[in-house]
Amino acid sequence: MEETLAHPLEKYLRTEKLPHMWCPGCGIGTVVQAFLRAVDELKIEQDKVVAVSGIGCTGRIPQYIKFDGAHVLHGRAIPVALGIKLARPDLKVVVFGGDGDLASIGGNHLMHAARRNADLIVIMVNNFIYGLTGGQVAPTTPKEATTYTSPYGPDSKPLDAVKLVSAAGGTFVARWSTAYPVLLKESIKRAFSHRGFSFIEVISQCPELFGRINNFKSTYEIYQKIKKVGTIRRGISPYDAKYDWNSEISLGEFVNFEAPSYYDQLREIIEKAKGVKE
Repeated sequence: MEETLAHPLEKYLRTEKLPHMWCPGCGIGTVVQAFLRAVDELKIEQDKVVAVSGIGCTGRIPQYIKFDGAHVLHGRAIPVALGIKLARPDLKVVVFGGDGDLASIGGNHLMHAARRNADLIVIMVNNFIYGLTGGQVAPTTPKEATTYTSPYGPDSKPLDAVKLVSAAGGTFVARWSTAYPVLLKESIKRAFSHRGFSFIEVISQCPELFGRINNFKSTYEIYQKIKKVGTIRRGISPYDAKYDWNSEISLGEFVNFEAPSYYDQLREIIEKAKGVKE
């Protein structure tokens, strides 16, 4: 009797949707695998996880993973996710998005979700460019790099999402890269157990657009650049973490503390309005 070999994570995949649309060498697959392994190792029930995304290459993740989810307007994944969490606080609500979707078009939502300590997990795949929409400059594009809309380089310094989310009030803030998938997986596991706003940035390769435009000859070459520039820093402040394409992009967990989540704060307000004492 012939045996059929199944991928150990196949139960989490919508195999009928395969093959996927990501380019060969794209780092998003590494992020998906780290996420699914985290869910698997924690033994979280699939009907207890909701995946929400906006527009972009990373925004396609919910289409390929077997969880309830929503694919919403560009930059609007966080408010939709917050609505789901407020309606069903028992669910683990995870937002997937790229640097353009979350840090630019959805930057206002990112900042205020962190300020409110919304009980969400936000995973931002940062490949330094708008991928799906054609290779435009992103807020995270390094000053030394070029894109189709910034052939002479960006007109401003890049946004450091770790500093932004930390300053706004995020209570779990981390940054990893596709070169460290196991450490990324472990960070996602800790985010699942964290009550409050969890933000994980993942530095990722985009060989087809960012790589090609910036003269990287192969996926391996741009991956090696990401591996070299990514430096693990343990126990440092997020404000000491570096985001410099030429010298160092600091990796690690920079913020992790407990504080009342947005849901907790709303419940307190409602109870006070009803005249119920804590």
